[in-house]
Amino acid sequence: MLIKTSNQLIDEAKARIQEISVHELANRMGDNHIILVDVREPDEYAAGHVDRAINYPRGVLEMRIHQHPEVSAHCDTEAALAELAQQPIYLICRSGGRSALAADALQAMGLQNVYSVAGGFTAWAEAGLPTTR
Repeated sequence: MLIKTSNQLIDEAKARIQEISVHELANRMGDNHIILVDVREPDEYAAGHVDRAINYPRGVLEMRIHQHPEVSAHCDTEAALAELAQQPIYLICRSGGRSALAADALQAMGLQNVYSVAGGFTAWAEAGLPTTR
C-alpha cells in the first residue's frame, strides 16, 4: 500500500485541475452570476472572505454544491448539477490546497468548468483585494 502525504494529494489534484489567479478572479467578479465557493471552515470564513463567496466547507461541498443560490431553486439535485455544469465554478480556501482537492472532487462529479484560486484567501488579501467580514 502506497501512503501519500496531504501535499502529495494536493500536487496530484493540481495536475488534474485548472487554477486561476486572484487577479483573474477579481476581473471575473463583474459577472452578475458568479459561482464562488469558499471551502474553508465557518470560523475561517467568518473572520474574512471574498465578497459574494458562499461558504460550503470542504467536508460538505459535494453534498451541498447543488444548493448554490445561483442555481434555480426549483431544480432537483440532478437538474441543479446539470445547470451548474454549464457555468464556471470558482473555489477558494486559505492557501489553495483544499480548493484544489475540492475542484478535483467536483470534476469527478462531472463538473468540468471548475477553478481553484491559486494562493487562496491569503493571496487575495495580500494583493489588497477587498474582503468582507
